[in-house]
Amino acid sequence: MIHIYGIKNCDTMKKAFNWLDEHDISYTFHDYKKLGITSHKLTTWLQHVNVLQLINTKGTTFKKLTALQQESIHDKAQAIDLMINQPSMIKRPIVEVNNKILLGFKPTDWEIIF
Repeated sequence: MIHIYGIKNCDTMKKAFNWLDEHDISYTFHDYKKLGITSHKLTTWLQHVNVLQLINTKGTTFKKLTALQQESIHDKAQAIDLMINQPSMIKRPIVEVNNKILLGFKPTDWEIIF
């Protein structure tokens, strides 16, 4: 089963949903802005990718943080706290498939995986 995480109204998420639907790929969706995200889930993802890959440092949510908060992402526990409290800063979509994590929507990569 494919699990996709993100924010429903995000343009990139809409592209990802459309791509999955066009390819008749079933999935479950977790909106971490509405449903939240657990420290356990973030820790699991951070076993596969580093924090700088998981946090969208180019997004407005990250840019609105203070310089001290932005710097704190280099501490794993503080980064997790920030992502729990500000889930909009988490890169999206995040897809869990076949014990792998895919970050972002790149159709060429998805063609290979799916």
